[in-house]
Amino acid sequence: MFDRERPSFEDANNVTVQRCFFAYEFARDYVKDKITADIGCADGYGTQYLADFTQATVGVDYSEVTIAEARQKHAGKKNLSFKSGSVPPIPLEPESMDVVTAFQFIEHIHDRIGFIKDVYRVLKPGGVFLCSTPNIKMSIARNPFHVHEYTFEEMNKEISSVFNSFELKGLQGNVKVNTYYEENAKWAKKILRLDPLGIHKVIPATWLIKPYNMLTT
Repeated sequence: MFDRERPSFEDANNVTVQRCFFAYEFARDYVKDKITADIGCADGYGTQYLADFTQATVGVDYSEVTIAEARQKHAGKKNLSFKSGSVPPIPLEPESMDVVTAFQFIEHIHDRIGFIKDVYRVLKPGGVFLCSTPNIKMSIARNPFHVHEYTFEEMNKEISSVFNSFELKGLQGNVKVNTYYEENAKWAKKILRLDPLGIHKVIPATWLIKPYNMLTT
């Protein structure tokens, strides 16, 4: 299920897109001259950026339609390829990647531990996994596209069950971004006053897509 929250540079002014792309800029030094996989790549808006620095990059997304669009958009990059597949499992060979990125992805899937284990499987010894995901403590209302949002403690527990060495960091926006989210939070809280019983937490996620998109664009 998806009917938005698929970042694309066609929506370059969208704050969600800019937030997601910051993670790719952060990854630049890690992927330089490396073989890299980008999981949950959407139309390749960030994957193609990584390919400017890598030896080779492969983007993976579950949507065959989206992957076809990505291949068409970025056909000119020789070191960039795309694969479709429902993750996990990641459709890559064991110990084939120097770096695996998964930005704003893990919160969308059910088998999150299975995914982390599969990242470890496809990484070469000494490889690097770069992952970003929302902190649930910063969420005002339910995101209909998210299966699970993490606390810091939950993420620490799950990553440490697979990786021996890791570092968790928080991402804070600048004044402009924080002002945007504060304004959105005001609107969300006003709407949530109409739902004192918290019904939005239990109704089908598809019912929330339209109002959620209105609040986040």
